[in-house]
Amino acid sequence: MAILQNNTFKPNIFFRNKHINSLYRHFAYKTKIPYTRVRIQTRDGDFIDLDKSLRNSNKLILAIHGLEGSSNSNYIQSLVHKANENNYDVIAMNLRACSGEPNKKLNSYHSGKTEDLQDVIQYINDRYSYKEINIVGYSLGGNLTLKYTGEFAEEFPKNITSSVAVSTPCDLRSSALQLSKGFNKLYEFDFLISLRKKARKKFLQFPNHQLDEKKILKSKTFKDFDNYFTAAANGFKNADDYWKKSSSKQFIQYINKPSLLISSLDDPFLGDSCYPFKEAEHHKHFHFLPTKYGGHVGFYSNFSVKKNTWLDDTILNFIKKNSGL
Repeated sequence: MAILQNNTFKPNIFFRNKHINSLYRHFAYKTKIPYTRVRIQTRDGDFIDLDKSLRNSNKLILAIHGLEGSSNSNYIQSLVHKANENNYDVIAMNLRACSGEPNKKLNSYHSGKTEDLQDVIQYINDRYSYKEINIVGYSLGGNLTLKYTGEFAEEFPKNITSSVAVSTPCDLRSSALQLSKGFNKLYEFDFLISLRKKARKKFLQFPNHQLDEKKILKSKTFKDFDNYFTAAANGFKNADDYWKKSSSKQFIQYINKPSLLISSLDDPFLGDSCYPFKEAEHHKHFHFLPTKYGGHVGFYSNFSVKKNTWLDDTILNFIKKNSGL
């Protein structure tokens, strides 16, 4: 059985509210990491910015943020701080157009763009000599992590020892539908404001684009935006085709390195199909840790920021347990 039992995350009654837990980290965590930035070129002539926080270690954590996040997202900063304390180097990957500067292509990042993750890992292995690389992805970054871990299982660099995904929409369609319901629409609305803003910049950057500008700027749901922008700009037929091909759930069966998914059962971003109980049940390498509470990338149990290290501790404990060193 690779479905793990949670016996340690026990939030107080206030943080059993999924929306409070989803939002609190954003306002509570204030630590800022003094990164060193490097820009790398992608195989298609674009760029990705990496932010490094190094401790001269032979162990690395590659951290990947979620939708419209960055290396400055609070959950990334929290992990970097904790990992550095435990003598891990950390490189935080900013997905295309998420580092504060528009990327060079009409298309940008999306939930299944694992070729960008391949390029980053190749860059790391070309320039460093890490004995151990661990990938940690959150939300959309978690989907990228699990998809990559299964999709390229047979050609994995030998020094990648583990991967961890947090609050991951393993079934993108299920997640998109969940975010179109009730109070969850507020999250969807907030994301779409940011996504439409970036789309406007793309239209100025590429005035001869062939996209349906009016429908993109009037998108009211993820399905609208993914139909008219994400799918159209990235060679998918429509949103359903994009979701089907990019969802990580179908790749879990191929994972052959120690991998962990941490998701709360009250996550407002995840529909029922986002919880891979069946896939994990008899898997030798993929472990699923579902918690009753936690919200979306929250996992706070009380108001004390310093004491709320359950998520970072769980990630690092799994990485250490599966270390080859």
